[in-house]
Amino acid sequence: MGIRLGCIADDFTGATDLANNLVRAGMRVVQLIDVPPSESEQEMDADAVVIALKSRTAPAADAVEASLRALAWLRSHGAEQVYFKYCSTFDSTPAGNIGPVTEALMDALGTDFTVATPAFPDNGRTVFKGHLFVGDVLLSDSGMRHHPLTPMTDSNLVSVLGAQTTRAVGLVDHTVVADGPEAIRGRINALREDGRGIAVVDAVSNDDLMRLGTAVKGLPLVTAGSGLAIGLPANWGFTPSPAAAQLPPSGGHRAIVSGSVSEATNRQVLQYLRSGRPAFSVDPLRVAAGEDVVEQALAFAESHLDDGPVLVYSTESADTVRTVQGRLGAAEAGELVERTLARVAQGLVERGVRRLVVAGGETSGAVVRVLGITGLRIGPQIDPGVPWCAAALPGGDTLHITLKSGNFGGPDFFTTSFALLDEEAG
Repeated sequence: MGIRLGCIADDFTGATDLANNLVRAGMRVVQLIDVPPSESEQEMDADAVVIALKSRTAPAADAVEASLRALAWLRSHGAEQVYFKYCSTFDSTPAGNIGPVTEALMDALGTDFTVATPAFPDNGRTVFKGHLFVGDVLLSDSGMRHHPLTPMTDSNLVSVLGAQTTRAVGLVDHTVVADGPEAIRGRINALREDGRGIAVVDAVSNDDLMRLGTAVKGLPLVTAGSGLAIGLPANWGFTPSPAAAQLPPSGGHRAIVSGSVSEATNRQVLQYLRSGRPAFSVDPLRVAAGEDVVEQALAFAESHLDDGPVLVYSTESADTVRTVQGRLGAAEAGELVERTLARVAQGLVERGVRRLVVAGGETSGAVVRVLGITGLRIGPQIDPGVPWCAAALPGGDTLHITLKSGNFGGPDFFTTSFALLDEEAG
């Protein structure tokens, strides 16, 4: 039997975020790191497959090409419905990439309509009257307005998405959603007749997402953050089951690698530092000056691994980030941090780390690539949107790893994550 749901995620942490919600709803999920080679005949013992791309901030043409390759692979393995997953803060610019990728997938699937909602109420992301809220504030008033690559200064998703697409964008508002799946389908049909190709859908609660999930049964393509995932598995008869989240036993040293500049991760780093646990700060300017910061970080970590977890981080305030970008350039600064932290993660694994937390989407992508990880089995949830995963290392060992979106997790995430693994082992 082919896979039921085929998912395309535009970054690595977003992929695990989506997979986590599918697992919680009863599906067995495998996450692949990029599209498998065409000669690969990988058999998928899973109900859903999530292909993690690094396309969120890539040039739009590159993002479209990668997404279409992922779509071709998923369709060849029997995917009955396709899910394009983007960030719950709708990270994008007027040039894309959410709009261009959505339209390319619609064209390839031959469908004239799809939905769009980044809502994820469990993490404080809600959509009301087409406007995206982060907690109690509009997206445009949140920390995302300072994002170094995709600053979000408009909360009206109809206008944000409309600027990226050739298709007209409409709205399914909360009054329709509250009336249930049939009302949602009726609104979709009306929007279709009015020439709309995409509908932003309000959702302020998980109940809204469950109703929407039922309403889009049979739609070839859905686009959303990870929240909608809770409403889709039931369309194939799946129900929540602990068995879907089982992973092999864990062991080995513990470490954290953090490259996110989000406000949530800044709070997590600060809480960790206040606890007095061992931590090493990576300064991009020192790296750019030619210092061997990787070896310095690994020497520090090696002396503390027995008492871990050890944190290696390059997480700073918005002002500090702007200063670094001003001296190195935004793209170069980001890539420098990614490459450095990926090499640190590689060295940590070589030194026996088998339980690893990675914070930040771009950092996560760099880490999984340098470690040679091609797939992940999705396990239990740590915090909403963030699960533990198990990966087979090239040498055969199992690495337990979590890829955390910068915006996710509570202030004590770096310590509670390992406590959960200890509980699972117990």
